[in-house]
Amino acid sequence: MRLAFMGTPDFAVPALRALHQAGHDIVTVYSQPPRPAGRGKKLRPSPVHLAADELGIPVRTPLSLRRNAEEHAHFRDLKLDAAVVAAYGLILPVEMLDAPARGCLNIHASLLPRWRGAAPIQAAILAGDSESGVTIMQMDAGLDTGAMLLRDHVALTDHTTATTLHDDLAAMGGRLIVDVLAQPPHPGTPQPETGVTYVQRLSREDGRIDWTRPAAEIDRQVRALTPWPGTFTTLDGQVIKIGAAGVAQGNAQATPGTVVDDGLRVACGGGTALRITRLQRPGRGMMEAADFLRGQAVAAGTRLGGA
Repeated sequence: MRLAFMGTPDFAVPALRALHQAGHDIVTVYSQPPRPAGRGKKLRPSPVHLAADELGIPVRTPLSLRRNAEEHAHFRDLKLDAAVVAAYGLILPVEMLDAPARGCLNIHASLLPRWRGAAPIQAAILAGDSESGVTIMQMDAGLDTGAMLLRDHVALTDHTTATTLHDDLAAMGGRLIVDVLAQPPHPGTPQPETGVTYVQRLSREDGRIDWTRPAAEIDRQVRALTPWPGTFTTLDGQVIKIGAAGVAQGNAQATPGTVVDDGLRVACGGGTALRITRLQRPGRGMMEAADFLRGQAVAAGTRLGGA
């Protein structure tokens, strides 16, 4: 099948590779333009761009697609059977949505209509959902509102992190999109009107820990927002990143944010407690709590929190 692939981050790479391995003719890849990265701020192509280069597929990196008549015409002239979109990052105008014979198919990392929007993986963990998954959707002009063509699910546990769920769903997306394209075209199933939720783009401020919340909620926050945008608190006026934590046994009848033992057990809301197991001080790498404490003791009674 003659395809275009449109994606940018690591999440989209397994789908690109799966389509290539399945023998589809991927005539072009669209990805976000290279961005400055690293200490030298050298322009770095996206993960999808790098994968396409490795596979020998030409890459296009327009800054915008809206009112870009030249790009619309180029896309139309490709005479595509379908376009596959996975976390591309640009909104496709109607002129491009309607150009391929089978339209544009989106690999979305949630069980639609739950968690439409920009950060569905993190949202599912933050909310304490019991499952997540991937929906292959026929794209329309709305925000993740198109008909569902195929989907699959995965259970979420108290140990699921954004990293593990990202990798599971990325692999699932590659498998499902190959299955969809192997089927005869069909209109799909309209999304139900009930159960619709949206998630906004995440910011650094979403990672600030509020110790007055129950430990289970803070645990989900750490698991959902690590590695990006990351969770943080303050210790002696310094911002400390939290890389991993877990709900601690027993009650902690202390002011939330108070360290209650010498092993970084911290009082949280409702008498609960959280044990920090990985953390990072400014200018240093992420380390296990035991290694951190060898370099900087944190005594019981120390207060965490603040700006």
